[in-house]
This record gives sequence, structure tokens and C-alpha cells, in this order.
Amino acid sequence: MAKPRVLFLCTGNSARSQMAEALLRHLGGNRFEAHSAGLDPKGMNPLTVEALAEIGLDTKGQSSKSLQIYLGHHFDHVITVCDHANEKCPAWPGKTQRHHWSFEDPAAATGTHEEQLNVFRKIRDKISARIKAWLRDVPSRSA
Repeated sequence: MAKPRVLFLCTGNSARSQMAEALLRHLGGNRFEAHSAGLDPKGMNPLTVEALAEIGLDTKGQSSKSLQIYLGHHFDHVITVCDHANEKCPAWPGKTQRHHWSFEDPAAATGTHEEQLNVFRKIRDKISARIKAWLRDVPSRSA
């Protein structure tokens, strides 16, 4: 039986959805096939890479991608991680479950490098906690 496919979607695919993709791979082990995309991809934010590296997660193999490349593909779960993506997310065919987890955009943080990184850490930890809670409730096999 195939692993459930999960797509994390946000506006820029530079921070929140990238964090969620890496965290699901880590926390979910090999139970899921994790992907992320953006409505208007901006490239991976270096602070995303830094915040994930601090907890031992490597983003090698991840890149900022457009939602367009996934249209027409089946996903068991599509999870929007920002309000804009939730409003603009297209309908998915089949038995796709839509979820919306609203997180503030860490890329909007200002201040010193350390102050901005602290915002990325906070969002990383919130996403991690949300994924851990979701993993307790979601079946590990697709329907």
C-alpha cells in the first residue's frame, strides 16, 4: 500500500511550508511522502535552512517549487500553512483532505540576524508541535 502523500502549501514556499516538509519527513519517519509548494515561490530562505539545521534537519533535496507542478497529482492531505494560500488553494480531485494551519510569516521578521532567527525558531517549533499532534490523529495509510 502506498504511503499517504502530503502537500504543504504557502505563498512563497520559502519558510513555513519548507519547515513543515522537513519536519514531517523527520517526525513521521517513512510513514508519509512529504512535499511543499508555493503559490508564488520565492526560493528557500537562508534562515529556514539555519533554523532547521539547528535541530539536525538537512534541507538538501528540498527546493522552492510552484504549486503548478503538482496540479493534477493526487495528495491524501493538502495542508495550507498561511491564510493567503488557504484562500487561493484550488480544489483537489479525489479523496484529498484539506487542512489549514495558520502560522505567521517568519520571513516578515525585522531586526538583527539573531532577532529574525528567533522568529524562525518560534515558527519552526510551532509547526513541529502541530505536526506531532496531527501525527497522533492521522492514519498512516492512504485510503
